[in-house]
Amino acid sequence: MTVKFISIEGIEGAGKSTQLAFIQKFLAEQGKQLTVTREPGGTALGEQIRSLLLAPSDEAMAVNTELLLMFAARAEHVEKVINPALARGEWVISDRFTDATFAYQGGGRDINQQRITALAEWTLKGLKPDLTLLFDLPVELGQQRVLSRNQGIDRFEQEKVDFFEKVRACYLARAKAEPERIKVIDASQSIADIEVQLSKILLSLL
Repeated sequence: MTVKFISIEGIEGAGKSTQLAFIQKFLAEQGKQLTVTREPGGTALGEQIRSLLLAPSDEAMAVNTELLLMFAARAEHVEKVINPALARGEWVISDRFTDATFAYQGGGRDINQQRITALAEWTLKGLKPDLTLLFDLPVELGQQRVLSRNQGIDRFEQEKVDFFEKVRACYLARAKAEPERIKVIDASQSIADIEVQLSKILLSLL
C-alpha cells in the first residue's frame, strides 16, 4: 500500500486552511486513512512552542532562538506524530513543514541556509514530503486577506512587506529547484479553479 506525506506551504493569506479542508475531504473520498497536523505544533509540547513563536510581542526574538524553537517543535512532531502515522499506513497532511523554515527563517530572517540544512538532516533523518503544495500569491494581496479576517495578527503577521517578499522569493526558488516535489498553485485564482488544479495533482499520487 502506497503511503504519502503531503505538506502545504504559502505566505500568510494564501488560503491554506481552506484548501487543507478540500484536500482532506478529497483524499478521504479516495479511501485514504489520514493524519492531518500542523507546524509549529501537532503535539502537546509543539503547541506550547507554537504559542511562544506566534504570540505578538514588541520585543524581537533572537533569530537563532526562533530557528531552534521551530526545530524543537519539529523533532517532537516527527517522532510522535508523522513517523508513527506513516508506519501505520496512513497518509499525512501537514500544514507547513521544513520548507517553511527555509522560507521564513532562511529567506525572511536571512539565516544561513546551510545551518538550516544541518538542523534538518539531524532532526529529520531523511524524512521529506512526497508532495508539497505551495499556494502562491502576491504579498500585498495576502496581507489584504489577513487584515480582512478582522482577527488579531500573530508575531509573523506583524512583519513588513519586505519580509514576506523575501519569504515568497525563497519559496519560489525552492519550487524551481525541486519541481517534481513542490507544485506551485496560483492562490489568487477562484477557489473552484484551485480545487480543479488540486484534484489533478492529487489524482497523480494515487
